[in-house]
Amino acid sequence: MSAPSLKELTARGLVYAPGVWDGLTARLAEQAGFSALCASGFAISAGLGLPDAELYTMSENLDAVRTIHAASDLPLVADIDTGYGNAVNAARTATKFVEAGVQGMFMEDQVSPKSCPICVGDPVDLITVEEATGKIRAVRDSIPDDVLLIARTDARGDEAIARAQAYVDAGADMIMPVTKTFTSVQEWERCHTEVGVPLMATLTASTWTERDFTPEVLDQIGVRLALLPTQILMAATGAMQTALRRLASGEPPAQVSQDALPHHEFVEMIGFGDVEAMQRKYLPAERTR
Repeated sequence: MSAPSLKELTARGLVYAPGVWDGLTARLAEQAGFSALCASGFAISAGLGLPDAELYTMSENLDAVRTIHAASDLPLVADIDTGYGNAVNAARTATKFVEAGVQGMFMEDQVSPKSCPICVGDPVDLITVEEATGKIRAVRDSIPDDVLLIARTDARGDEAIARAQAYVDAGADMIMPVTKTFTSVQEWERCHTEVGVPLMATLTASTWTERDFTPEVLDQIGVRLALLPTQILMAATGAMQTALRRLASGEPPAQVSQDALPHHEFVEMIGFGDVEAMQRKYLPAERTR
């Protein structure tokens, strides 16, 4: 029997999806026991050494998604930013991401090039509701019904709710308010009640949603997909910074390695055993020595 899809999982209840950006992080998240993954635009951009300001191209994002999908069988939701152009461009973008294996995607209503709202000052510039709904309709018409289309809004308060209602009418399956959209649990609950579809929340590291959105609160406000977009990126970056500083200061490599994952555990985790089993099965005996 095949594994449940992202749409099936979110229909059953709350799903957490950690933000991954390459094959290694995808494999680690699957081995940790998660049921879904998020191809985090923030993390993919950081992996290229860039801030999350839509500096990378659609093709670079798509390459990362393909790598993630190849490394893990878990359902994958992808960040397609602004769709990389107008409604026609967004439709092509969505089609290519479905071909790459995603089961859900979220697209925002910022003017391109976008910026991560928690990294820049206020306000961020938004496209008109007419343009945003046209992009949503174009994407919805271009992807299968079983692929979740999640419409993100960077608007605030009443405007955000009005936009969310228009986005649902245009074909969005879920609404994604950003961390700055609302300032209280009650506003999130109102959004869910008035819009009438499940919400997706980003529990971005060091934000109020990470702190306040417990599983009980997420259920109360109608969230079915909760992203953890930056937690493993920040944890990995901190660990790498510490190791590199110790090495650069002249600390013996063997001493620094004592605090890291043991080599034999990494070898097992990354799948060398599977490769060796295939070599024994398919290669001539003299090639496996």
